[in-house]
Amino acid sequence: MSEPAIHAWQLSRAFGEQWAVRDLDLTVRRGEIFGLVGPDGAGKTTTMRLLTGILAASSGHATVAGFPIDGAEEEIKKRISYMSQRFGLYGDLTVEENLRFYADLYEVPRRDRQVLEDRLLGFSNLTPFRKRQARNLSGGMKQKLGLACALIHKPEILFLDEPTNGVDPVSRRDFWRILYTMLKEGVTIFLSTAYLDEAERCTRVGLMHRGRLIQCDTPQKLKEGIPGLPLELITDRPREAREALTLQLGASRVSLFGGKLHLYAAEESEAERARDVLRRAGIALLSEKRIVPTLEDVFIRQVSDVPESEAA
Repeated sequence: MSEPAIHAWQLSRAFGEQWAVRDLDLTVRRGEIFGLVGPDGAGKTTTMRLLTGILAASSGHATVAGFPIDGAEEEIKKRISYMSQRFGLYGDLTVEENLRFYADLYEVPRRDRQVLEDRLLGFSNLTPFRKRQARNLSGGMKQKLGLACALIHKPEILFLDEPTNGVDPVSRRDFWRILYTMLKEGVTIFLSTAYLDEAERCTRVGLMHRGRLIQCDTPQKLKEGIPGLPLELITDRPREAREALTLQLGASRVSLFGGKLHLYAAEESEAERARDVLRRAGIALLSEKRIVPTLEDVFIRQVSDVPESEAA
């Protein structure tokens, strides 16, 4: 079995008395897209900065591309790219000038540059804009240029911190098309996202909450792991219905999605109990149906089950 692209054990980072990441155990296989999912403040960016050698760990260990993060930072930097939330494009440089700057930074051999530049501009649909200054690009085009710059030296592992945050749907689609192309070429991709629909596209997903990795598996297995009868309930007073059901069944059993309730009933008797709670509260149940859980269902269920005492 090949050595993992990323391996972390008990990896932790504190800022003063506040733990941003706590006891992270994680393995990312070579040639997969691994998605780290969680809300703002969950510890995703700190995890990325630890793995890319930008931050030193408070405790624990990790290897990236086979090298330890504490002592082999320069070897790791040769083999990875890190596209942060504010990737360093230079607004007064053109698209192709930004690419050439990063080619210089990564010491890409000059004989290889033109082919790489043309290819990256081609599959990111930026060829018609190669002479445009970066400051005059749309948000989605800036992200695609940032990705092209991050790929100019053909890294083994690509780290992307919420790369499509605030990007329009068409540019998001193009961005993922580029990622799948890189995946076919053997690049390992480690990304963070707050978009659960994007997490569905990953090979495996890690759910992160308050600095801890609370669950990790393929999207399908995570969804199959919700026990019992996942039901969608539509009522005439959804917020009141959620409050009534939460009071009787617990916060991990019910969540609100727009005007619809998702109920995670352990068995049919619990579903009947929920119906009875609504009847006694005078809330009309307009419709009920069995649903296939989403990753959002999984995340809300898992977060609800994490005790406050386990927060990092």
